[in-house]
Amino acid sequence: MKKHLFLTCLMLLTLVLLLSLTACGAKNTPADSSAAPDQGEPVSTGSPEAETRNAPETTLPADTEAAPESPASEEAETEPPAAGTDTLVVYFSATGTTKAVAEKIAALTDADLYEIQAAQPYTAEDLDWHDSSSRTTREQNDPDVRPEIGSEAVSLAGYSTIYIGFPIWWGEEPRILDTFVEAYNFDGITMIPFCTSSSSGLGRSGQNLEENAGSGTWLEGKRFGAGASEDELRDWIEGLR
Repeated sequence: MKKHLFLTCLMLLTLVLLLSLTACGAKNTPADSSAAPDQGEPVSTGSPEAETRNAPETTLPADTEAAPESPASEEAETEPPAAGTDTLVVYFSATGTTKAVAEKIAALTDADLYEIQAAQPYTAEDLDWHDSSSRTTREQNDPDVRPEIGSEAVSLAGYSTIYIGFPIWWGEEPRILDTFVEAYNFDGITMIPFCTSSSSGLGRSGQNLEENAGSGTWLEGKRFGAGASEDELRDWIEGLR
Protein backbone atom coordinates (compact mmCIF):
# COMPACT_ATOMS: atom_id res chain seq x y z
CA MET A 1 0.00 0.00 0.00
CA LYS A 2 2.72 2.42 0.99
CA LYS A 3 4.72 1.42 -2.09
CA HIS A 4 1.79 2.09 -4.39
CA LEU A 5 1.22 5.54 -2.83
CA PHE A 6 4.89 6.42 -3.27
CA LEU A 7 4.82 5.58 -7.00
CA THR A 8 1.70 7.65 -7.52
CA CYS A 9 3.28 10.73 -5.90
CA LEU A 10 6.43 10.23 -7.92
CA MET A 11 4.44 10.16 -11.17
CA LEU A 12 2.51 13.27 -10.21
CA LEU A 13 5.74 15.14 -9.40
CA THR A 14 7.27 14.07 -12.69
CA LEU A 15 4.17 15.27 -14.59
CA VAL A 16 4.32 18.69 -12.86
CA LEU A 17 7.99 19.08 -13.79
CA LEU A 18 7.30 18.22 -17.42
CA LEU A 19 4.43 20.71 -17.60
CA SER A 20 6.65 23.44 -16.10
CA LEU A 21 9.43 22.83 -18.61
CA THR A 22 6.95 22.88 -21.53
CA ALA A 23 5.49 26.23 -20.43
CA CYS A 24 8.93 27.90 -20.15
CA GLY A 25 9.92 26.69 -23.62
CA ALA A 26 6.79 28.09 -25.21
CA LYS A 27 7.34 31.46 -23.51
CA ASN A 28 10.89 31.90 -24.83
CA THR A 29 10.24 30.77 -28.46
CA PRO A 30 10.73 33.77 -30.93
CA ALA A 31 7.88 34.84 -33.25
CA ASP A 32 7.82 33.42 -36.77
CA SER A 33 9.90 35.75 -38.93
CA SER A 34 7.78 34.98 -41.96
CA ALA A 35 4.68 36.49 -40.39
CA ALA A 36 3.65 39.82 -42.05
CA PRO A 37 3.89 42.91 -39.85
CA ASP A 38 0.84 44.94 -39.03
CA GLN A 39 0.04 47.26 -42.02
CA GLY A 40 -2.42 49.63 -40.43
CA GLU A 41 -3.83 52.76 -42.23
CA PRO A 42 -1.21 55.52 -42.68
CA VAL A 43 -1.59 58.54 -40.50
CA SER A 44 -2.60 61.65 -42.43
CA THR A 45 -0.11 64.49 -42.16
CA GLY A 46 -2.49 67.22 -43.33
CA SER A 47 -3.73 68.73 -46.59
CA PRO A 48 -1.82 68.28 -49.89
CA GLU A 49 -0.81 71.92 -49.70
CA ALA A 50 0.75 71.35 -46.27
CA GLU A 51 2.59 68.30 -47.57
CA THR A 52 3.95 70.28 -50.43
CA ARG A 53 5.12 73.10 -48.19
CA ASN A 54 6.83 70.66 -45.84
CA ALA A 55 8.48 68.57 -48.54
CA PRO A 56 12.29 68.63 -48.39
CA GLU A 57 14.09 70.77 -50.97
CA THR A 58 15.74 68.88 -53.78
CA THR A 59 19.45 69.61 -53.82
CA LEU A 60 22.29 68.51 -56.02
CA PRO A 61 24.87 66.10 -54.61
CA ALA A 62 27.86 67.78 -53.01
CA ASP A 63 30.15 66.84 -55.89
CA THR A 64 27.76 68.04 -58.61
CA GLU A 65 28.12 71.61 -59.94
CA ALA A 66 25.28 73.56 -61.43
CA ALA A 67 25.56 74.01 -65.20
CA PRO A 68 27.19 77.38 -66.06
CA GLU A 69 25.14 80.00 -67.89
CA SER A 70 25.70 80.08 -71.61
CA PRO A 71 28.02 82.97 -72.54
CA ALA A 72 26.37 83.15 -75.96
CA SER A 73 23.23 84.78 -74.52
CA GLU A 74 25.27 87.45 -72.74
CA GLU A 75 27.18 88.25 -75.93
CA ALA A 76 23.91 88.59 -77.85
CA GLU A 77 22.64 91.14 -75.33
CA THR A 78 25.79 93.25 -75.31
CA GLU A 79 26.58 93.05 -79.03
CA PRO A 80 26.02 96.49 -80.62
CA PRO A 81 23.43 96.68 -83.40
CA ALA A 82 24.67 96.70 -86.97
CA ALA A 83 25.42 100.20 -88.21
CA GLY A 84 22.94 101.52 -90.78
CA THR A 85 23.11 104.30 -93.33
CA ASP A 86 23.41 107.86 -92.04
CA THR A 87 21.92 109.43 -95.18
CA LEU A 88 18.28 109.99 -96.04
CA VAL A 89 16.73 111.23 -99.28
CA VAL A 90 13.40 112.99 -98.72
CA TYR A 91 11.36 113.99 -101.75
CA PHE A 92 7.99 115.22 -102.93
CA SER A 93 7.00 114.37 -106.48
CA ALA A 94 3.64 115.13 -108.09
CA THR A 95 4.37 113.71 -111.56
CA GLY A 96 7.29 111.32 -110.93
CA THR A 97 10.09 113.52 -112.25
CA THR A 98 11.57 114.36 -108.85
CA LYS A 99 11.08 110.78 -107.71
CA ALA A 100 13.32 109.46 -110.50
CA VAL A 101 16.12 111.85 -109.51
CA ALA A 102 15.69 111.09 -105.80
CA GLU A 103 15.98 107.35 -106.41
CA LYS A 104 19.24 107.85 -108.33
CA ILE A 105 20.68 109.99 -105.52
CA ALA A 106 19.69 107.37 -102.96
CA ALA A 107 21.39 104.63 -104.99
CA LEU A 108 24.59 106.69 -105.38
CA THR A 109 24.77 107.55 -101.68
CA ASP A 110 23.44 104.24 -100.29
CA ALA A 111 20.71 106.26 -98.58
CA ASP A 112 17.22 105.56 -97.29
CA LEU A 113 14.23 107.00 -99.14
CA TYR A 114 11.22 108.83 -97.74
CA GLU A 115 8.42 110.20 -99.90
CA ILE A 116 6.33 113.14 -98.78
CA GLN A 117 2.81 112.32 -99.89
CA ALA A 118 -0.07 114.77 -99.81
CA ALA A 119 -3.09 113.78 -97.76
CA GLN A 120 -5.12 115.10 -100.70
CA PRO A 121 -3.27 113.94 -103.83
CA TYR A 122 -2.75 116.48 -106.60
CA THR A 123 -4.77 115.90 -109.77
CA ALA A 124 -3.96 117.09 -113.27
CA GLU A 125 -6.46 119.92 -112.79
CA ASP A 126 -4.72 120.91 -109.54
CA LEU A 127 -1.41 121.17 -111.39
CA ASP A 128 -2.73 123.33 -114.27
CA TRP A 129 -0.59 126.43 -114.02
CA HIS A 130 -2.59 128.08 -116.81
CA ASP A 131 -5.62 128.16 -114.51
CA SER A 132 -5.42 131.04 -112.03
CA SER A 133 -7.94 129.32 -109.77
CA SER A 134 -6.24 125.89 -109.73
CA ARG A 135 -5.22 124.43 -106.40
CA THR A 136 -1.49 124.84 -106.91
CA THR A 137 -1.88 128.40 -108.12
CA ARG A 138 -3.83 129.34 -105.02
CA GLU A 139 -1.39 127.56 -102.71
CA GLN A 140 1.69 129.14 -104.25
CA ASN A 141 0.14 132.59 -104.09
CA ASP A 142 -0.24 132.22 -100.30
CA PRO A 143 3.04 131.62 -98.44
CA ASP A 144 1.15 130.71 -95.27
CA VAL A 145 -0.65 127.70 -96.78
CA ARG A 146 0.47 124.36 -95.31
CA PRO A 147 -0.99 121.36 -97.16
CA GLU A 148 -1.42 118.30 -94.97
CA ILE A 149 1.01 115.40 -95.32
CA GLY A 150 -0.60 111.98 -95.70
CA SER A 151 2.46 109.74 -95.42
CA GLU A 152 3.53 108.40 -92.03
CA ALA A 153 6.04 110.39 -90.02
CA VAL A 154 9.70 109.46 -90.43
CA SER A 155 12.27 109.17 -87.63
CA LEU A 156 15.41 111.22 -88.24
CA ALA A 157 17.39 109.44 -85.54
CA GLY A 158 20.81 108.37 -86.81
CA TYR A 159 20.81 110.54 -89.93
CA SER A 160 23.56 113.10 -90.38
CA THR A 161 22.80 114.05 -94.01
CA ILE A 162 19.44 114.62 -95.68
CA TYR A 163 18.90 115.38 -99.36
CA ILE A 164 15.52 117.06 -99.81
CA GLY A 165 14.03 117.20 -103.29
CA PHE A 166 10.98 118.81 -104.89
CA PRO A 167 9.68 120.31 -108.16
CA ILE A 168 9.70 124.05 -108.68
CA TRP A 169 6.22 125.53 -108.70
CA TRP A 170 5.81 129.18 -109.65
CA GLY A 171 9.51 129.75 -108.94
CA GLU A 172 9.48 128.26 -105.40
CA GLU A 173 9.17 125.06 -103.41
CA PRO A 174 5.69 123.53 -103.11
CA ARG A 175 4.08 124.64 -99.83
CA ILE A 176 3.91 121.02 -98.63
CA LEU A 177 7.71 121.17 -98.27
CA ASP A 178 7.21 123.96 -95.73
CA THR A 179 4.77 121.70 -93.88
CA PHE A 180 7.47 119.04 -93.70
CA VAL A 181 10.43 121.14 -92.53
CA GLU A 182 8.35 122.88 -89.87
CA ALA A 183 7.39 119.50 -88.39
CA TYR A 184 10.93 118.24 -87.67
CA ASN A 185 14.08 119.17 -85.79
CA PHE A 186 17.19 119.04 -87.99
CA ASP A 187 19.80 119.92 -85.38
CA GLY A 188 23.10 118.22 -86.20
CA ILE A 189 21.96 117.33 -89.72
CA THR A 190 23.34 118.66 -93.00
CA MET A 191 20.43 119.55 -95.29
CA ILE A 192 21.00 119.49 -99.06
CA PRO A 193 18.12 120.76 -101.28
CA PHE A 194 17.69 119.74 -104.91
CA CYS A 195 14.90 120.51 -107.33
CA THR A 196 13.63 119.51 -110.76
CA SER A 197 12.28 121.84 -113.40
CA SER A 198 12.45 122.47 -117.12
CA SER A 199 14.39 125.71 -116.71
CA SER A 200 13.80 127.53 -113.41
CA GLY A 201 16.48 127.31 -110.73
CA LEU A 202 16.07 127.01 -106.95
CA GLY A 203 15.42 130.72 -106.56
CA ARG A 204 14.53 131.42 -102.90
CA SER A 205 13.46 127.84 -102.22
CA GLY A 206 16.54 126.88 -100.23
CA GLN A 207 16.33 130.03 -98.13
CA ASN A 208 12.60 129.57 -97.53
CA LEU A 209 13.11 126.02 -96.30
CA GLU A 210 16.00 126.99 -94.06
CA GLU A 211 14.05 129.84 -92.49
CA ASN A 212 10.92 127.75 -91.99
CA ALA A 213 12.88 124.84 -90.56
CA GLY A 214 14.84 126.96 -88.09
CA SER A 215 17.33 124.13 -87.57
CA GLY A 216 19.96 122.15 -89.42
CA THR A 217 22.94 123.19 -91.54
CA TRP A 218 21.66 124.03 -95.01
CA LEU A 219 23.90 123.84 -98.06
CA GLU A 220 23.27 125.51 -101.42
CA GLY A 221 21.14 123.24 -103.55
CA LYS A 222 21.03 122.45 -107.25
CA ARG A 223 18.47 122.15 -110.04
CA PHE A 224 18.27 119.10 -112.30
CA GLY A 225 16.32 118.42 -115.43
CA ALA A 226 14.07 115.43 -115.93
CA GLY A 227 16.81 113.48 -117.70
CA ALA A 228 19.57 114.00 -115.11
CA SER A 229 22.15 111.23 -115.53
CA GLU A 230 23.91 109.30 -112.79
CA ASP A 231 27.23 110.83 -113.85
CA GLU A 232 25.82 114.34 -113.47
CA LEU A 233 24.42 113.51 -110.05
CA ARG A 234 27.63 111.77 -108.96
CA ASP A 235 29.73 114.79 -109.88
CA TRP A 236 27.46 117.04 -107.85
CA ILE A 237 27.46 114.73 -104.81
CA GLU A 238 31.24 114.38 -104.85
CA GLY A 239 31.60 118.13 -105.16
CA LEU A 240 29.72 118.57 -101.88
CA ARG A 241 32.45 116.80 -99.89
